[in-house]
Formats: sequence, C-alpha cells, structure tokens
Amino acid sequence: METLILDGKNFTLSTLQNIFLNYFSKKTNSSHSLFFALGEEGKQNIIKARDLILSLTEQEDPPAVYGINTGFGSLSNKSIPKNLLEKLQKNLIYSHCTGTGDYLQESTCFLVLFLRLHCFLKGHSGVSLAVIERLLFFLNHKILPTAPEKGSVGASGDLAPLSHMALALLGEGMCWFEGKITPTTEIYKRYQLSPLTLGAKEGLALINGTTVMTALGLESIWHSQILCATADLIGAFSLEGLRGTSTAFLSKIHEVRPHAGQLKVAQNLQLLLANSEIAKSHKNCSRVQDPYSFRCMPQVHGASRQTLKHAEEIFEIEINSVTDNPLIFTEENQFLSGGNFHGAPLALSLDYLAIGMHELGSISERRLEKLINPIFSELPAFLCHEPGVESGLMITQVTAAALVSENKIFCHPASIDSIPTSTDKEDHVSMGVTAGLKLRSVLKNVQTILSIETLGALCALDFLRPLKTSPALELFYECLRKKVPPVATDRIFSEDIKVIEHLLFHETPLVLEIKKFLKGHLR
Repeated sequence: METLILDGKNFTLSTLQNIFLNYFSKKTNSSHSLFFALGEEGKQNIIKARDLILSLTEQEDPPAVYGINTGFGSLSNKSIPKNLLEKLQKNLIYSHCTGTGDYLQESTCFLVLFLRLHCFLKGHSGVSLAVIERLLFFLNHKILPTAPEKGSVGASGDLAPLSHMALALLGEGMCWFEGKITPTTEIYKRYQLSPLTLGAKEGLALINGTTVMTALGLESIWHSQILCATADLIGAFSLEGLRGTSTAFLSKIHEVRPHAGQLKVAQNLQLLLANSEIAKSHKNCSRVQDPYSFRCMPQVHGASRQTLKHAEEIFEIEINSVTDNPLIFTEENQFLSGGNFHGAPLALSLDYLAIGMHELGSISERRLEKLINPIFSELPAFLCHEPGVESGLMITQVTAAALVSENKIFCHPASIDSIPTSTDKEDHVSMGVTAGLKLRSVLKNVQTILSIETLGALCALDFLRPLKTSPALELFYECLRKKVPPVATDRIFSEDIKVIEHLLFHETPLVLEIKKFLKGHLR
C-alpha cells in the first residue's frame, strides 16, 4: 500500500495524473492500494484558518464578513446571528442542490473530491479538521460523492454540482461506491458514520470553487494527449495506404516556421515512416504533392497540440489554486472577498481545446475520403473487392462526416455566453462546466473518427501487400490484425470500428505500445 501525504503543496499535471491512474488501477484487487494521509503542514494550515473564523464568530458584535455571518449572493446584506450560523450553512447546501441531468462520472468525482481537499489544505478556506478527516475517509474507502452534471454557470463556483456532492458530509445524497451509484445513507450505515454538522463558512467553502470544471478539463486534457499522439500514428498509417511521400515532413521545412507543435509532429511522422518498403516502391512516381490532409499534418496536428499546451498551462495553475470566497489570510488576520471562483480562464481554454481537437477529427475524415476515393488512392473504389456488388467503406466515411459536423456544433464556444443570475448581482458568468461537457463530447467523436480512418488505412494497406510499411507501422498493423480480420467482403463495419476504438483508446492505448517500440521517441 502506497501512502500519499497531503499538505497543500503544489502538484504538476503529470503527478496528479499518476495519482489518478494509481487510484483507479485494475492491477490490484485491494481498495486501499493508495492511501491518503494528512501532512503536518496541511493540518496546521487548517487549524490556523479555522481558529481565525471561530475568533470572529465568538465576538459579541462581530463585523459582517460575507458568507460567514451574512446571507449569500444578493442576500449578502442580511446579517445572521451566531445561533443561526449552522442552520445558514445547512440551508445553503440544501437550497443550492438544483442540478439536473446524468450523474458525473466516477473518475470526475474523484478529481473533484481530491482537488477540493487539496484546495482546503492551503489554509485559505477555513474548514474544520472534521471536514478534512471525512473527505480523507471518503477517498481512502473509495466513496466518491456525485452530482447531476448540469446546473452550473461557472461563476460563484460550480454551486449546484458541488452542493449535491457536499450532501455526502451530511449523510445524504448519492455516491459512487463499489462501481455503482449508491445512497449515502447506506454507506453511512455500513461504516457506522455520523453526519457532520457544518459550522461557519464550511458549507460555502465546499461549494464555492471551480472544481467541477477543473476536473472535467483535466480528464479532457489527458484524453487529448492520447488523441494527439494517436492522430500522428494514424495519419502516418494512412499516408502509407495512399502511397504518399514523407518529403513534406523533412525537418528543414519546419525549422523555417518553428512552431513547437509543428516541429513535434513532423519529427513523429518521420520516425513512424522510417524504412518503409512502400515508400521505396514509389520513390520515382509522378505524384509531386499529396493533398493537404496528408501534406499539412505537421501544421494542422501541430496547431491542435498548441491548444492542448495552452490548456495544460492554465490547468496546472488551477489545480494548485484557491478558488472559494471569501479567502482567509491568517498571517494578516484578514477575510478578503474576491472573485477567484470565476471560471473564465478555464472556460476559454476548454473552448479553445475543443476547437483544436475538432481539427484532428476534421482532417482525419478528409484522409479517409482520399483512401476510399480511387482518383487519389488508385485503389478500388471504397476499397471494395467487387465494387458495385459491394459498397465497401462507403458509409464509414458518411459516419465520420456526421461526427465531424456534430463537432462543429459542439465547438460553438460556451465561454462567449453569459446570463445574469442572483438578481443581477452575479451578472457575468463563465459557463465553464458547459464548456467541459461539450469538450468531452468532441473528444469522444474524434476518437471514433480516428478509429474509422484506421479501418480505412488497414484495408488500403491490404491491397498493397506483400509490400510492407515501416517497422513501427508494421507493429501497429499486426496489433490491429490480431483483433480485426481482413475485409474480404461487406460486413457489419460498426463492429470493426468498436474493436479498433477499444484498441486505440481504452485500457492501454495502442499508441503507447508503438512509443515503447520506438524507445520513447514518439512525442
């Protein structure tokens, strides 16, 4: 069992991803493979901030501090007496549970819980040790409070979903537990837990942050990292099926326009295509230039990588930020009201990433069209053995086109929208959760489009046998062929697409096997 000490110190995105993967690892049957413990520094941060809140609430005539002894939102001008502070926090949680739609995924809920705890340990939120200990108990027993996906406008925090999740501290609501959504009451009975009573500011601290949109964004960033590498792999695979040239990927071309993403993709393509028999077989052919969807992969895939790089930079800051309100600064004995809960930085980057990842699907569909088009491929139409009697991969391209067009709708930016709430007190909002949910749909469509392209490239390469492609792409071909038999005649191609998608993106993505073969040089 590995113990991870939590003390509020910063994580990198890669470190957090390793924690995430370890937590959900299927390599062990133990539910306690990763144990979280409170570090001394984090504990002291919690105690100091909580003591400052208690010193305020115990005064006979305390000054008004938002959310501690006042109402919320446009009701912040209402002073709350000491004897009603606990009721204030409980009512806050109940009244803000207005979410609708499907429940958040289990993996998302882990990130929300973990990041909310990490935020508290920095000592600017003012929750008690009892809250911290209960959150640690949840993590260590894989009890993950969940919430309906919809209902956040991404300012004043992700209020509705976080309120539903906060219900678990009160012994209510729903949690992911042992692989299914379970009433919290059943879990409390099993472990003989008592509901917590939330003190001054604790309810507000639990719900007033960007944690849900952050969690959605993190999962999409990690998904996008695999998509970017896989798009290069499949693009190279299709280039071989089209008998294209790798000349356009020579480093000297890209060194005179040295965008970082473009340089990486060009290097990847050269690496993947090295020592190809197919390339040697048409070295002196009449084709001078390939279509843009092949020739411009470094420029297009590279630009998509730049949107990912931007998101990584934004989210690495966000995972280590304190985003509730008001903030407590113990050294100065200050309670400061601000707007760190506003999700604008995240919403804008999520919309940008959606556009960037959409481009991977858009250019993939164009490559697929060239593979099934005899004018470009010089292969049988739709890669049929008996064109006319068979339709071949004709409608796989239609499906890819449908997904590309659907993504165009999903890529309409959520962040450019704003709708005033709370009697116009909260008059500009980010729509960050909406941006995160849309992005998730874009990524799912892109991985399916890439899987369809892979099927097309596989069929094209079969027509070129016995010529072989490069060693790296031959390994890719062989891994696919273990699960996807050659297409001898028309069949139910949706089944092939599902199998390929599973190989490419689930459990251990196939691109990691190719990266290992290339001794880690694929980037």
